[in-house]
Amino acid sequence: MPDRDDRERKREEGSAPDNVEPLRPPRPCPICGKPSVRRYHPFCSKHCADLDLHRWLSGSYAIPVVEEDGSVPDGGDGGDE
Repeated sequence: MPDRDDRERKREEGSAPDNVEPLRPPRPCPICGKPSVRRYHPFCSKHCADLDLHRWLSGSYAIPVVEEDGSVPDGGDGGDE
């Protein structure tokens, strides 16, 4: 049976106790490709999690937007017929 230090170390590392089965299959870290860690899921470390946060906050992850030029849509000539 693992002693208290082993359990605390596993908790700090983010790994599950031996008798807990994960609900989802493990996936690689989206930043570096290493195996993800439960504590920082879906990332492998605090570094990768912080890097992803920085990318969101700096605008690197932006959803492209199509700007409209303000012209009249097709079929509309602006007349009152």
